Amino acid sequence: MSTQDNTALRSIDDAKAAQLASRLDESERSRVQIGHFSAEHPDMTIEDAYAIQKAWVDMKLARGRKIIGHKIGLTSRAMQRAANITEPDYGTLLDDMQLAEGSDLPFGRLIEPKVEVELAFILKHRLEGNVSLGDVLAAVDYVTPALEIIDARIKRTDETGRTRKVFDTISDNAANAAIILGGRPVKVDAIDLRWVSALLYRNALIEDSGVAAAVLNHPAMGVVWLAQKLARFGVALEPGEIILSGSFTSPIPIAAGDTFHADYGPLGSIAARFT
Repeated sequence: MSTQDNTALRSIDDAKAAQLASRLDESERSRVQIGHFSAEHPDMTIEDAYAIQKAWVDMKLARGRKIIGHKIGLTSRAMQRAANITEPDYGTLLDDMQLAEGSDLPFGRLIEPKVEVELAFILKHRLEGNVSLGDVLAAVDYVTPALEIIDARIKRTDETGRTRKVFDTISDNAANAAIILGGRPVKVDAIDLRWVSALLYRNALIEDSGVAAAVLNHPAMGVVWLAQKLARFGVALEPGEIILSGSFTSPIPIAAGDTFHADYGPLGSIAARFT
């Protein structure tokens, strides 16, 4: 339940949010993309988008899915400028989104997937409210390399050439589809997390590389932002949850048969093949 009344900030009521969420749900099952909610509802707000996202997650929870954590997106300044926003966004991770590292992964359940390179923070203590970077680091059990598979139930570009807006991405559970954890877990005081770097290979060719400091100057700052953001809705980050702190590479498209290898140097690597 919300700790503040956001009704005045919304142009879409709960019934419409649930209806739009049902369309996202059907798109995911059918693998047929849908149009931009932001075009249908030009007065749509960020609060509307999160209401749609929540309605979709609630549908999945009602079918037996479990929350295993959260993802943070749009953490780099370049991505924020491209989306015309000034802060990140977030989505919910569910148990059926976690895929096994090193196995053949089901391309057939995806629509227009891309892969991103991230760090995952695994919590040992609860985080809630106006937390600091020190609070987050004290609450983390360990950090491990992660790949996020993003997808687009809402078209990235429609038939007119119009690109989706941040409202569409947030509604679409911040574009999350799957996560893969791997590599070598480390304690937060064992390494300077800002300088964690990775090389991302697709089919043995380097597609991109990055350094974790690109995520809000320190990857744990994403967790700080998320805890503060969710406190508005009376939601805490719970022990055992996985928090994806945001990508420090550009999204790389995935095709059936592609093999990806993310080399994190001292933190090991993650391999994935999409069949």
